[in-house]
Amino acid sequence: MNNIASAKFTVSVKVATKRRLETLAKIAGRSSEFLAAEAISEYLDLNEAQVTGIKTAMTSLDRGAAIPQSSVREWVLSWGAQDERPIPRPSTI
Repeated sequence: MNNIASAKFTVSVKVATKRRLETLAKIAGRSSEFLAAEAISEYLDLNEAQVTGIKTAMTSLDRGAAIPQSSVREWVLSWGAQDERPIPRPSTI
């Protein structure tokens, strides 16, 4: 048995979303509650990481550290080439 504390709350979704969740739960052999909890957890993990990355990038820009778009573009376009460019590093703008 899972010893992790949990809390219940109610969320409204479109009827079609509820049906999809119920169908997937049946196919997966899981409860719709389990799948919804997993989906919420994964959504939070992804979005927390994105927000943290954006805030970190904005802090770097506030310090004046930036990588010019042209440098990133040249680097990406060189992927797979024999003379692949090194990862661009931040410079002061």
